[in-house]
Amino acid sequence: MYARLARWSVRKPVPEVEAFLARPAFAPEAEEAAAALLADVRARGDRAVLEAARRFDGAALTVAELRVSPAELREAAKAVPSRVRQAVREAHARVLRFAEAGLREPWHMRTPQGGYTGEFYSPMDRVGVYVPGGTAPLASTAVMTVTLAKAAGVKEIVACTPCGKDKTVSPVLLYALKLAGATEIYKVGGIQAVGLMAFGTASVRAVQKIAGPGNAYVTAAKRQVYGHVAIDQVAGPSEIAILADEAANPAWAAADLLSQAEHGSGHEKALLVTDSQAFAEAVADELEWQAPRLPREAMVRRVAEQGGLLLVVVPDLRQGLELVNRFAPEHFEIMTRDPRPLLNGVRAAGAVFVGGWTPEAAGDFVAGPSHVLPTGGAARMFNGLTADDFRRRHSFVEFTREDLAATRGALETFAEVEGLAAHGRSAAVRFDV
Repeated sequence: MYARLARWSVRKPVPEVEAFLARPAFAPEAEEAAAALLADVRARGDRAVLEAARRFDGAALTVAELRVSPAELREAAKAVPSRVRQAVREAHARVLRFAEAGLREPWHMRTPQGGYTGEFYSPMDRVGVYVPGGTAPLASTAVMTVTLAKAAGVKEIVACTPCGKDKTVSPVLLYALKLAGATEIYKVGGIQAVGLMAFGTASVRAVQKIAGPGNAYVTAAKRQVYGHVAIDQVAGPSEIAILADEAANPAWAAADLLSQAEHGSGHEKALLVTDSQAFAEAVADELEWQAPRLPREAMVRRVAEQGGLLLVVVPDLRQGLELVNRFAPEHFEIMTRDPRPLLNGVRAAGAVFVGGWTPEAAGDFVAGPSHVLPTGGAARMFNGLTADDFRRRHSFVEFTREDLAATRGALETFAEVEGLAAHGRSAAVRFDV
């Protein structure tokens, strides 16, 4: 059996489901490894980065080979088939359009005495983007991250991704990075890439913010460099939850669950919640039929053996939605007869996919919103990546004499209460004759 079946209700939670919900956000072994390697990169710079690349990726790079050259980018573009280039361009256009549409506009309001207060935005100067390597070249992640930074107006966009033992990076990934707007690309992955971007070395300047998904080790490293740089969120192994009723297609639901299980780390989570026992059993049958026919069946089986595929029957869809909110999934599909009203009840999910014709994979590749989303329950407090994450928000205040006069009494009272006489004096001095 690839998936387990369980029953759950708000009044009668069961240990099996509760254990599924309580997945850890961080791995202790990853935290320890990240701390040690980050300290080494901070102390020894390029040498530590190159030694880690040799140790973990088998790539014997020199400092001169660390950065992808213009010649390598040109050769990569030639090596990408035209249909692949077209797919990357189509995804980029959709993501760029969505990113630009979502940018917040500056605004202001009048004060009671004729002044102004408001907010405006400026792009960060230099940001870093991490693109995982691992089992596949994630060209889509290049589009879903670098494009947003470019839309925000960032001038320097550093991308890090691991290379192979032959010191090369997938041509399609390089093509996507260049198209999306990366200005520097480095052949380094893992914890060492996070350290490189956060602390800088003799050959690479530090960035102001790091964004992008990664495995447990990359996630731990990002968390530990927070404060030296900004980070986007916690984005680890993939997750999906599907809320469905008997009107949904069990083959579609099974395929969508498998689409996340095939990522292959073994820590992925795929949850089906339904108010129909018959539907849950039909999905279980589909999983048994579909999974063995997948090229990555071994990876799916690894997830299943770790308890990462769970089908839960609930008394009604309202309680089902409550279960999904408790899970706080990275991806949430609503496959019900009337899905849109259920959106009002969503409190914790990275991205929501509405209706049977919206597989999560559309969000992974082409729909428009970034697929860099919070995982491990972090959707309770983090949002998915947007172009605004690469900008700084500035508030401004422009008082008139009358505004300061009207607020002087309260200002001086706060200064007195807090023992900050100079604060109060800074207002009073302006009215001295």
